[in-house]
Amino acid sequence: MRDNCATSFTTFLPDCGEPVPKTDVFVAVKTCHKFHHDRVPVVRATWEKDAGFLEFYSDVSDSSIPTISLGVPNTERGHCGKTFAIMRRFLSGAVPRADWLLIVDDDTLVSLSRLRMLLRCYDSREAVSLGERYGYGLLHKGYSYTTGGGGMVLSRVAVSRLMSSGCSCHSDDAPDDMVIGRCFTSLGVPITHSPLFHQARPDDYSGKLISSQQAISFHKHWNVDPLAVYKHWLKDDLPRDEL
Repeated sequence: MRDNCATSFTTFLPDCGEPVPKTDVFVAVKTCHKFHHDRVPVVRATWEKDAGFLEFYSDVSDSSIPTISLGVPNTERGHCGKTFAIMRRFLSGAVPRADWLLIVDDDTLVSLSRLRMLLRCYDSREAVSLGERYGYGLLHKGYSYTTGGGGMVLSRVAVSRLMSSGCSCHSDDAPDDMVIGRCFTSLGVPITHSPLFHQARPDDYSGKLISSQQAISFHKHWNVDPLAVYKHWLKDDLPRDEL
């Protein structure tokens, strides 16, 4: 970090030591019934195998996957109700205890091994919100937020502070990432940006830019082969540890 900078980031994966264990990261995948047979299989064929704990959350229970219904109906836009239900479940005794929560869409592709390396650089005992940071109304007392498509990474402390603060969704279809960002801003929790998370597809970015990265995520399957995207941009051929 330079002396005249308030914050800094790099386009490569920092080396802060050994990756956090798989069991330190709980993965929540948001899906719905109409995508059970096209998007969910992509997750299962690519990055799910690298998860210590992972659950699919849908509007219906499907034992063949399995998915878990949180009692929140599917919405076409915004998933605030579902995301807040996920965070409540994360803090409950219904799932294994983990230091970190990763919330992603069913059309998000992720390198969990790289994410675990990056998380070693952060203290899970602090309130951390990590991902690709966007801003809303920043010139008029607005707020920053972590984009949901690229993946929202929250420490348990951050989730606990958020859920105990009284912040909530004004409707189930409110934009979850923006609501969470607004809540964290009111609580004084910083939104930490990493350029390794991506709200869009590789083709939507400069080839020179992403070729120099060890990307952690990409989002959207529109007009791409998601299996090829994962293999080219996110799959590591080096042996992974079994933590």
